[in-house]
Amino acid sequence: MIKKILLTACIAISSFAMVAQTTITGTVNDAKSGELIPGANIKIENKAVGTTTDFDGNFVLKVSDTPPFTIEISVLGYETKKVKITKNNQKVVASLEENATFLDEIVVSASRTPERVMESPVTIERMDAREIKNTTSPSFYEGLENLKGVDVNTSSLTFKSVNTRGFATFANTRFMQLVDGMDNSSPALNFAIGNLLGMSDLDVNTVELLPGASSALYGANAFNGIMFMTSKNPFDHQGVSFSNKTGITSQEAGGDNPVTQFDVRVAHAFSDKFAAKATFSYLDGTEWHATDYRNTTESIRGAIYAPGNRASDKNYNGVNVYGDVASTDAIGAIGTVSRTGYDEVDLLDYSAKSTKLNGALHYRPWGDDRLEVIWNSKFGSGNTIYQGAQRYAINDFTLQQHKLELKGKNFMVRGYTTSENAGDSYNSLFAALNINNIWSSNQNWFREYAGAYLTSTAATEAEKHTAARAFADRNRLLPGSDGFKAAFNQVTNDSNLLTGAKFEDETKLYHGDLNYNFKEMINFAEIQVGASYRRYSLNSFGNIFTDADGPIDYDEYGVYTQLQKKFLEEDRLKLTTSVRYDKAQNFEGNFSPRVSLAFAAGENKNDNFRVSFQTGFRNPTTQDQYIGLDAGAAILVGSAPDNLDKRIAYLDDSGTEHSLLIRDAYENAFSIASGGTASIDIDIVKPEKVTAYEVGYRGLIPTGNSRITVDFSAYYNQYEDFIANKNVLARGSNNQLKVVQVYTNTDSDISSYGASLGLNTKIFNDFDLGINYTYAKFDFDQTSDPEFEAGFNTPENKFKLQFGKANLFKNFGFNLNARWQDEFYWESSFVDGIVEERTVFDAQVNYSVPAIKSVFKLGGANLSGKEFRSAPGVGAIGSQYYLAWTINN
Repeated sequence: MIKKILLTACIAISSFAMVAQTTITGTVNDAKSGELIPGANIKIENKAVGTTTDFDGNFVLKVSDTPPFTIEISVLGYETKKVKITKNNQKVVASLEENATFLDEIVVSASRTPERVMESPVTIERMDAREIKNTTSPSFYEGLENLKGVDVNTSSLTFKSVNTRGFATFANTRFMQLVDGMDNSSPALNFAIGNLLGMSDLDVNTVELLPGASSALYGANAFNGIMFMTSKNPFDHQGVSFSNKTGITSQEAGGDNPVTQFDVRVAHAFSDKFAAKATFSYLDGTEWHATDYRNTTESIRGAIYAPGNRASDKNYNGVNVYGDVASTDAIGAIGTVSRTGYDEVDLLDYSAKSTKLNGALHYRPWGDDRLEVIWNSKFGSGNTIYQGAQRYAINDFTLQQHKLELKGKNFMVRGYTTSENAGDSYNSLFAALNINNIWSSNQNWFREYAGAYLTSTAATEAEKHTAARAFADRNRLLPGSDGFKAAFNQVTNDSNLLTGAKFEDETKLYHGDLNYNFKEMINFAEIQVGASYRRYSLNSFGNIFTDADGPIDYDEYGVYTQLQKKFLEEDRLKLTTSVRYDKAQNFEGNFSPRVSLAFAAGENKNDNFRVSFQTGFRNPTTQDQYIGLDAGAAILVGSAPDNLDKRIAYLDDSGTEHSLLIRDAYENAFSIASGGTASIDIDIVKPEKVTAYEVGYRGLIPTGNSRITVDFSAYYNQYEDFIANKNVLARGSNNQLKVVQVYTNTDSDISSYGASLGLNTKIFNDFDLGINYTYAKFDFDQTSDPEFEAGFNTPENKFKLQFGKANLFKNFGFNLNARWQDEFYWESSFVDGIVEERTVFDAQVNYSVPAIKSVFKLGGANLSGKEFRSAPGVGAIGSQYYLAWTINN
C-alpha cells in the first residue's frame, strides 16, 4: 500500500515537472543606448503568467505552456514588444524603443477607456514609477506640485491638500482623490486628508490627474478636478521591495528634527489564477511649528490681521494663540478685553506619524484578464494637524477601507466601505478655552480684571491694564506645570465642547459603482454606461453634526453614459459625448453633459487640437447640511431641512449656557454690517453648478535633432449658486445676538479663467528640460454680496522648471526642480491674509547598485532655506533633507 502511495506521488510530481518544462531566458535593453532595463514586465500574451527583469535587465520565465506562443515585454516609457517563442530554453534579447514623448503614454481616466495622452479629449497630467524615482520631493505625493497647473497646500508635514484651477482650501471638497477606484476622503469631512490612507511610494503604478470639472463621468464633487492613484497589480509586479528614508526637517521655530520613513511591499503570483500583495509604510517626524503671533480682528467676512500685540492691545487675539478669543466689553468704561490665551506650541506636541497597511487578493478564474476578482483592505492611522475654522490636533486618527471588485476587459463592478475613528483628536481652541475655565471661569476672570483695573494706582492706562491682567492671571496654569498637564488631559478627553475639546467621530460611507463598455458588441461607436450609489452614516455623537440622538443617514446615486466616435481618414477626428444624472436625498437631481472634439493634424498625427464643453456640480457637503458646532468665534450651522429645528448649546462671555435654534440663523438673521439692526433672509444651501469651456493643443515641434513637446490649454468657468459661507447675527435663548456661520449660496456672478503651457525637450545630449506656466484669474464683484467670502486662494502666475538626466553616467542620475509663484490673498474661516511670493528649489541625486538591487537617493526640498507659509495660520515650511535606500527584488 505504501509503495503504491509513493509511486502515485512520484508520478504526480513527475507530471508536474513535465508540465512546467518551458523555460525562457533573456535580457531587455534600451534600443538607443543599449543600457539594460530593470523592472520590465515579461508575460505570455493574454495570460497573467509572467515575471520581471532584475537589476541587470535579465529574466527567467518558466511556464507550463508548450511553444509556440507569444510573450509581451513592456515597461513604462517604452513601446511594448512582442516576441514569438518557438522552442524550450529559447534565449531572448529584446531592445525596447522609448516612447517619443510623454504624450505617447497611455491614460484611462480622461474617457474611462485607454488612450494616449496625445489623444485625450481633456487636459490631463500624469506621473508614473519613473517620475517617482526621479522626483526631488521627499514623497511622490509632494512631487505632484511639480505638475503643470497643480497646487499642493501644506497644513502640516503629513497633511497636504491637492488642488487645481482655484478655490483652494485645506478642506478641499471641490477636488476628488481616488485610490484604486475608492474615494479616500474622510466620510465626515468630505475631503482627503492628504496621503494618510493613500499609497506607499513602492506601490504606486500611475497617478492621473484631470484638472477642471469631471462630473459628467465621475459625479458630484469632481468639480475642480479629480486624481486617480493606481497601485501595482501583483500579477504584473512581483517580488519584495524595501525602502528606508531618513533625514531632517529644519525650521527656525521648531529647530532641526529627524524624519524617518520605512516602506515594504511584498507581492507574489502563486499561479496564473491567484496573486496577493501587502504593503506597509511608517513615517515618524515633527510637524512644522505654527508661531504666527500677529494680532487679528473681526471683519464682516471673518478674521483679518490687525495692528498690535498682547502688550499694546488689551483685546489681542493672536493667530496661533488660542483662548484669547474669549473677550467682553461688559466691564464698564474699561473697554473690550480678552483673556490671556495659550500659544499653539503649548497645546500641540507636534508629533507627526503615519502608518499605512494595505493588503490585496487577486483571483483570475480563467488565468487571464477576462475576469479578475479583487479584495482590497486599506488601513491608515496617524497624527497630523488640520486647519479649518480652528486648528485641530488629529491624534491616533484611523481610516479604513474594504473593497470587493470584479473587472474584465469591458466591465467593472465595485463596492467598498470607508469608516473612520477620530481617536484622541481635539480642537486646540476649545482646549485653551476650557483649560482657562478650569482655573478661573470667564465670569470670575473678567470680574477680577475689572476690579484690579479700577483700584490700580498706576500712572498710565497701559500700566493699569498690565497690572489688572497680572492680577487676574495670578493663578494661571503655566504650560509644562503639573496643573496644566492635568487640565490638558481633562479637557482633551472630554467631548462636550462646553467643558472639553475632544473631537469624536465614527462616520461611515458605503459606495458602489459599475461600468460597462459595449465596444465588442457595438461597432459604429464606443458606448459606455455606468451607475453609482453612496450612503453616508454620520456619527459624531453630537460633536460635529447634530447627531447626538443617533447617526444621520442620507443617500446619493447617479447614472451616466458616454459615446465616443472617430471620423475622417485615419480616425483623425474624435467626438466624445457624455451625460450623467445625479440625485441626492435632500436636493433635486442634476444633469451633467460633456461634449468634446479632438482633431489630430499633421503627417504623423502629432498636432492635436481639442475643444470641450462640460458642466459640473457639487452637492453640499455633510458639514454644509448637518454641522452644528460652536467654533468659538462663530457657531457653525448646516441647512438641511431636517437640521433647522435643532438647537446648538453655547456659553456666553460670563460662562452661562444658552442655545441657538438653527432655523433662526436662516429665517431671523441680521447682517453683521448693520450691527444687528437690518434683518436678512438666508436661503438654505443647494447644489453648486459650473459650466466649463476649454480649448487645448498638444503637439511635437521639430528642433534640429530634437523636438519640443507642447501642451497648452485655456479654460473659462461660469458658476451658478456658488456655495458660500456667510457670517450673520442671530439671537440665542438669552435674546442676545451671536455670530453664526451659515451655509448658503450666493446670487452673485462668479467666473474664473486661466491657461497653462508646458514645454518639454532634451538638450545637451539628452538632458531633460521642462518648463511650464499657469495663469489663473477670478472675477467677482464684492459689492454685490459684501458678506460673501469666495476663497479663490490661488496665485495668478506660477512658473515651474525641471532639469535633469536619469543616466548622467553609468548608474547615476539627478534632477532639479524650481517653482515660483506670486503673492495672493487667502480667505478662510480661520484667518484671511496675504500669502507672500515665493521661489522654491528642490534637488536630488541617485545612484544604482545593481549587485545589491539597490538605489540610493540623496535629496532636499526648499534648499534655499527661506521659509514660507501655504496659508495664514499654518506652520512656516522650512527645509527638508533626506537619504533614501530602496531595494527592488
